[in-house]
Amino acid sequence: MEELHNHGHSTIDEKKIPSETKLVDCSEIFSLLSDPTRLKILFILCHSEECVYNLAALIKMSAPVVSHHLRFLKQAGIIKNRREGKEVHYSLCESRKAKLVHQIIDQLIEL
Repeated sequence: MEELHNHGHSTIDEKKIPSETKLVDCSEIFSLLSDPTRLKILFILCHSEECVYNLAALIKMSAPVVSHHLRFLKQAGIIKNRREGKEVHYSLCESRKAKLVHQIIDQLIEL
């Protein structure tokens, strides 16, 4: 293992570096946000609740393709769904992670 070099300033304490698990979790969120279609879906769901068919119409893609992206977002714990009769409606979760994703998206879109 390499020794740290002394560059005349303090170096971060190794104990403050996040665990591999935390870094993988962060990486997965960035991976979700790196896809323009998922980003568009997330932007919509940050501002309204929608069914798959409305999402498909809004982003001009087929419902199966949209459902595929929704599955990833739901597995990541960023969106939730509720059933109303035969339709499933999607919206952003109330979690801290989902709220942070919402803030990131809104701020990046404004740039």
